[in-house]
Amino acid sequence: MKEFPIPVAVIGPGSQVEDETLQYMNMPQGMETFRPPILPEPEELVGHEQAHLALRDVLACVGETRLDGRNRSIDLTRLPPDDLKLINQVMGEGEVSAQVRTEGDTAWRVDVQESVFAGVWRVIVTDGGRVQSDTIEVGAIPHILRSSAVDDLWFSVPRWQGALPPNVQNAPALLAEIEDQWRAWKPGQPAHVVNLTLLPMSQEDIGFMDHHLGTGRVLILSRGYGNCRITNTRVPNTWRVVYYNSQDVVILNTVEVTALPEVAMAAKEDLEDSFERLTEVLAWVEGA
Repeated sequence: MKEFPIPVAVIGPGSQVEDETLQYMNMPQGMETFRPPILPEPEELVGHEQAHLALRDVLACVGETRLDGRNRSIDLTRLPPDDLKLINQVMGEGEVSAQVRTEGDTAWRVDVQESVFAGVWRVIVTDGGRVQSDTIEVGAIPHILRSSAVDDLWFSVPRWQGALPPNVQNAPALLAEIEDQWRAWKPGQPAHVVNLTLLPMSQEDIGFMDHHLGTGRVLILSRGYGNCRITNTRVPNTWRVVYYNSQDVVILNTVEVTALPEVAMAAKEDLEDSFERLTEVLAWVEGA
């Protein structure tokens, strides 16, 4: 038998030598879900009428806000320490936290923590370590985060003149697109998202863009699925939103033109769920 002139290659699984293996970026491994607060023993609930009254007010506010969307607040500043401790236990800590960072040597600061009931927020203002106000605010997101972002706006947007720095190529075009969006943005419009992860952006491009957008004082962290870091810029309705996986590696880097990124806000459905859950918890507290 004559030799076959064309070599026959064996194909199929395992027949080819792989010099390299694909390396996939790790994605977030877990999702935060509702976990009921760890409540005190029944005997510990006796004699805390002010805490009970505050919790009833919170429930009433959730009931009204879920219908009309308006933020409402309950003042806890003058609550006795034991009553405040009970409030802390019932509220617990949810997946979103925030702060308004201070500039310079001022000791004034704002700390925000969502409770385990979505849309129910704890807002504490301190000055020099002393609590100036302690409130529970019910709503999509506390007003002070929105107002602080507005207060951070530049009077005039800086313009680059002359030659661009080395390795800066795509940032100027993106800045022009972002400016067109925030100048034309109106309340009720869907967010305009610029996905920097999918664009050919150098580190110098990112630095140039961030410098010309500026960084404000509002920092929001969401831990619903992986970690999300949100900061306001110094131009209107423009936010930097960066997502990280479980190893704190950036998996999505964006600029959002919107009043406030949805990932940080409680939806109407969240307030509906919170109303039902808080009703059950308050019934247990009152019964005990």
